[in-house]
Amino acid sequence: MKALVCNEFAPPEQLDLEERPRPEVGRGEILIDVKASGVNFPDLLTVQGKYQFKPPLPFVPGAEVSGVVSAVGEGVSTRAVGDKVIATVPFGGFAEQCVTSEYMSFPLGESMSFEQAAGFAITYGTSYYALKQQAKIQPGETLLVMGAAGGVGIATIQIAKAMGATVIAAASSEEKLDFACEAGADLRINYSTEDLKEQVKALTKGKGVDVIYDPVGGDFSEQAFRAIAWDGRFLVVGFASGPIPKIPLNLCLLKGASIVGVWWGTWATKFPRESQKNFQELIAMIDDGKFSPLVTEVYPLDDYKAAFSSISERRAKGKVILSMA
Repeated sequence: MKALVCNEFAPPEQLDLEERPRPEVGRGEILIDVKASGVNFPDLLTVQGKYQFKPPLPFVPGAEVSGVVSAVGEGVSTRAVGDKVIATVPFGGFAEQCVTSEYMSFPLGESMSFEQAAGFAITYGTSYYALKQQAKIQPGETLLVMGAAGGVGIATIQIAKAMGATVIAAASSEEKLDFACEAGADLRINYSTEDLKEQVKALTKGKGVDVIYDPVGGDFSEQAFRAIAWDGRFLVVGFASGPIPKIPLNLCLLKGASIVGVWWGTWATKFPRESQKNFQELIAMIDDGKFSPLVTEVYPLDDYKAAFSSISERRAKGKVILSMA
């Protein structure tokens, strides 16, 4: 099979396309003929050795796929050969075949293409877990989404609207904000030209936002936190801008607010049945027409450099996909 291989921790331009043997299926595992794979910011960090964990070299990056089950291991009870599935993998997704646990996969659903499905698991899984389990967001509450035009930002907007929240999109350009509003955001802030804290206060009539979803980090995190409402929840999702912010803890005291970590992958591994239930609920939202996953860029596997560039240069709006077709 053809696979994208990381032979040394380095920029993604130094990845290699290679022929590798088909993965072996173990007990409780399934083999997937991959149709498409989602490209995410953590993939960029992982191949450079900058993520929370470093896979042993050499390895095939890629953490989310869609495809068709072509073999099942001993003891598998929930999947069968021929099933169309969405799945997550620790690594190995940027290949024509991959192996994962049956419990880290779920049915494709009736309303999504393979390309949509390939970009669904991590972004929508992260966003729903963040809003449901970590923020416990309620209908009528206000949510501020930082980096609103990125893949995880768009997913958060769509899910929050389906859950009954009012959404304020924050991004660095009017073009990105237009895209976020097309996805369902109610209000907008351009933090390149506007004072983030003051605009949040103005848009919420002085109350502040109930929940902040921050996958960006950097200089704007503290500004956003200073505009949080009493008993608000600040969701720490990632640091796409690079710098990790240092928010003064006295602000938590003064606001009665919480800073809540969001690491969906670890949670899904620890609580696979709860994760499966989340995905069932998400698929039901899509099949009911509440939203449709957005895919904006699809590249063949051979053109992986362009796909990674869209992520690294922060040009991506919505989801970037590698197709195995």
